[in-house]
Amino acid sequence: QVQLVESGGGLVQTGGSLGLSCAASGIISSINVMGWYRQAPGKQRELVARITSGGSTNYGDSVKGRFTISRDNAKNTVYLQMNSLKPEDTAVYYCNLRFTTGPWDYDSWGQGTQVTVSS
Repeated sequence: QVQLVESGGGLVQTGGSLGLSCAASGIISSINVMGWYRQAPGKQRELVARITSGGSTNYGDSVKGRFTISRDNAKNTVYLQMNSLKPEDTAVYYCNLRFTTGPWDYDSWGQGTQVTVSS
């Protein structure tokens, strides 16, 4: 019942910026964690950033100081502002939502959006 819709991916030059957005719909616990993960060709999916419904954040080491995650709880939307982009940031970026309702653990993923940083 949960759906995540991402937007904002695209092509940008080194040093540029992009903003990603992910809107969640469905029956969602007010206590949850939303985040962004990315996967480059031939590499494992890695954490980019995540944020709890209480506002606590966690960033992957490679993006600290450059990316900022935020959310709007009323809209069930999470954002990722990416600045000072590098070619190494090129990947498919996936939105993630995790929460627990009674005996059910939910781990939902968006379809992914391509971010390409040209050198």
